[in-house]
Amino acid sequence: VCLIPGGLDCSISFVSHVLGKVCVHGRQKEILSVLIPRLTDLTKSDCIWQRICWRLVECVPDRWMEAVVLGFVQTAPRADVLSRLLGNLVVKNKKAQFVVTQKMLLLQYGYTTAVLQNLLGYLALDSLRRALLIKVLKELLETWGSSSAVKHSPPEQQQYIGKAILICLSHLKEPEIESCRQELLTSMMEGVKCHLDSNLPRIRRLGMIVAESISSKINTDGPILKFQLKYEEDDEARELKSLLVQAPPFCVAPSPPDDDRTEKADAALPGVLESNKKSHPAAPVKPEEESDAELDSDDDLIPYDMSEDKELKTKAPVYIRDCIEVLTGSEDVDKWEATVKALESLVRKNPAATREVSVELAKIILHLEEKTCIEGFAELRQRAQVAILTADPIPVAKYLTSQFYSLNYSLRQRVDILDVLVLAAQELSCPKSQGKTKHPDGQKPCIQLLPGSDSSKDWRRIVDERIKSKTRRFATGRSQVERASGPNEFNSVAGHFFFPLIQHFDRPLTTFDLLGEDHFVLGRLVHALAMLMYLAVNTAAVTAMGKALLEFVWALRFHTDSYVRQGLLSCISSVLLSVPAECLLEDVTEELLEAQSWLGDVMEKDPDGDCRRLALQNLLLMENLKKKLQTVPS
Repeated sequence: VCLIPGGLDCSISFVSHVLGKVCVHGRQKEILSVLIPRLTDLTKSDCIWQRICWRLVECVPDRWMEAVVLGFVQTAPRADVLSRLLGNLVVKNKKAQFVVTQKMLLLQYGYTTAVLQNLLGYLALDSLRRALLIKVLKELLETWGSSSAVKHSPPEQQQYIGKAILICLSHLKEPEIESCRQELLTSMMEGVKCHLDSNLPRIRRLGMIVAESISSKINTDGPILKFQLKYEEDDEARELKSLLVQAPPFCVAPSPPDDDRTEKADAALPGVLESNKKSHPAAPVKPEEESDAELDSDDDLIPYDMSEDKELKTKAPVYIRDCIEVLTGSEDVDKWEATVKALESLVRKNPAATREVSVELAKIILHLEEKTCIEGFAELRQRAQVAILTADPIPVAKYLTSQFYSLNYSLRQRVDILDVLVLAAQELSCPKSQGKTKHPDGQKPCIQLLPGSDSSKDWRRIVDERIKSKTRRFATGRSQVERASGPNEFNSVAGHFFFPLIQHFDRPLTTFDLLGEDHFVLGRLVHALAMLMYLAVNTAAVTAMGKALLEFVWALRFHTDSYVRQGLLSCISSVLLSVPAECLLEDVTEELLEAQSWLGDVMEKDPDGDCRRLALQNLLLMENLKKKLQTVPS
C-alpha cells in the first residue's frame, strides 16, 4: 500500500498485528474509540484510505479476527460507516463471516438493537453480502421455529432473535421476498406453534408480535395473520414493530477506481430512497340528494312515558336445593343467571344445608357451562366452588382431587380444580374474626357507664379507662392493631388437599399426560403444590408433606420446561419455610443434601434467569437455616 507521498509502497501487516493483539487483550474500547472516528473522516471521500482500512482488517490473523470484528461492529456509529471500514471482509475471511453471521446472532444475545441494525445493515449494503443476509434470515427463522431452542433458551435470547429477524426483513426487497416466500411462511408457522405451546406468557406474547410482523411483511397481497387474543401494546411491542417499518438511513460509500468490482458494487449499493408522490385528482363530490325518508316527518307521534317503568328482576332462589334444580333443569335463562350470581352468598349463609348436598353441588358447578353472556362468569363459578369447598372441606376435596386425574375432562377444568383447591386452602388457613369489632386506627372504644348499671365491681377498670382517655401522651409507642386470631381450619384437612394430587402424576391417561404434551397443567400442578405446602405451616401433617414434596421435586428436577422448573424451585422454598427446622434436620436431611447439590447446578447452568434467581434464594434459605441450627444450644 502506498502511504508515502513520494510513491513508495509499504506493508501495514505490522499495524494489523498490533491492532489484533490490543483487541484480543480487552483493550478494544480504548484503541477503537480513537481509531474509528479518525478512519471514518479519512474514508468519507478518499478511496485510497478505504483500501488502506480494508487491508488493515484483512491482515489481522484469524486468531485475533473475532476481537477486531466485534470491536468494529460495536464502535461504528452507522451501517454505512461499517461498510466503508470493513468492505467485503465477511466474504473474503471465513473467521469474520462466522463471527458476523453465526456468533453475534445465534450464539450471543447481549448486544443492543443499534448494534444489530449496524450488523445487518452492513450485510445489506452490497450485492455480494446480500446473499449472506438472506442466509442469516433463514437460519434465524429456523432457530426461532425450533421447539428445543424455545424450551432451552432464555426469553431475552428469544427477543434478541426476534429483533434480528425483523431487521433482516426490513432490508429485503420484494423480489427477494418473492423468491423465498413459501419457505418463510413455513418457518413462521412452525415458530408460532412453538411459541404458543410455551408455558411462559412472555414467550407466547413475543411469538404473536413477531409472527404478526413477519406476516405483514411477506403477505402483502394475501391475508395477514392477526391473533384474536389481544396483547398489551407496551414499549417492547412498539419497538419490535418499529424495526420492521423503520430502516436506518444508509449512505453510498465511494470505492477505489482501480478495484475490479467497483462498478458492480456501486451499482448494487442501495441509494437513498426517494418517494415519488403521485397526485391523484380529487373525486368529484356528489351533491346530496334529498331522501324520501326526510320528507316523512315523525314529529306528530307522541312518545310513551317510560319514566316510571322499572326493570323486572327475577328473584333468585333462597334454598340450596332450589339452586340445584335451576342449574340442572331450568329453561328460564333469567332465573339461571340470578342463581349463578347468588349461589356463593347463599352457600356461605347456609353452611349446614350445603354440607347435605356439597359433593353433588360441587359436581354441578364443575361441569357448569355458560348459557348466556354473564359478565365475570368464570369468577362467579370459581367463587361458588371455593365457598362449597370451605363449607365441607373433606368430601369436596376428595371429589375434586379424584376428578383431577379422571378421564373426559378438559385442561381448563383441571386447572380450575387446582385454582379452587389453592384458594380454599388459603381461606381456611386464615383466621376468621369471631364477632369482634375491628378498629383500624388501633384505639379501643371508650367505656361509658349506663344509668342504673351495677358498676361497683369494675370500678378499677372504669377509672383506668377514664384516666387513659384523659391523659395526653407525647412519646407513646406505635399503636398496634389487634390481629384476628382463631384455629387454623386447614390443619385437619391439609392432607386431603395435598396427597391425592401428588400420587398419580406419572400415570398417563388416554387424554391426559402430565409428563408429555400436557406440561402446562404439570406446571400449574407444581405451583399449586408449592402453595399448599406453604399454607400448611404449623399443621400436623407438614413434615410428611414436605418429605413427599421433596421426593416429587427430585423426580422432575431435569424437566425441560422452565415454568415447571420454576415451580419445583418454589416447592423447595415452601418446604424450607413451612417445615420446622428440627424436623428438617431429623427427617429430611438426605433429601435436603441432594437438593442442595442440584440447586448449585441450577444456579450456575440453568438458561432461565428466574430459575437461577430462585435457586440462589433457596441456597440462602438453607444457609440461614444452618446458621440458626448452629446457634441453638444443645
